[in-house]
Amino acid sequence: MARIIVLDSGPAGLACYSPSNPDVRRIRGWLYHLRTQGALVVLPEIVDYEIRRELIRARAHRGLRKLDEIRDILRYVPITTAAMRRAAGIWADARGRGFATAEDTALVADVILAAQALEFSGEGDTLILATDNARHLGRYVGDARDWEDITP
Repeated sequence: MARIIVLDSGPAGLACYSPSNPDVRRIRGWLYHLRTQGALVVLPEIVDYEIRRELIRARAHRGLRKLDEIRDILRYVPITTAAMRRAAGIWADARGRGFATAEDTALVADVILAAQALEFSGEGDTLILATDNARHLGRYVGDARDWEDITP
């Protein structure tokens, strides 16, 4: 049984900024402490994609290097067919309950993130999605919290 902390793009992206920013130092310290306390910290591929595309657009080469470092340090979880199929079910269920977050034809990264998290975790694991949008993502996974509210 593992304690799994899955990163959303908000906190993961923040960790890619310059360490001169106190929030960046704080989140990097938080990630370090989670890992030293035995938590399995996960970077889903969909989150890497969301951050990477913006860093490329902004030509933020240092940020891209930092994202690659983070990817190498944390547990990187590729998108699988099972996760995409689960995401389709989550999306359809959310739409059926009236939780539309985008146009019907939009590829919604949040449901792919949720599906990746749920597919990665196993029976008996403690799964927490670390985000800056807990209310919205909590619809898809049981425990979504602001990253600052998750203690190492």
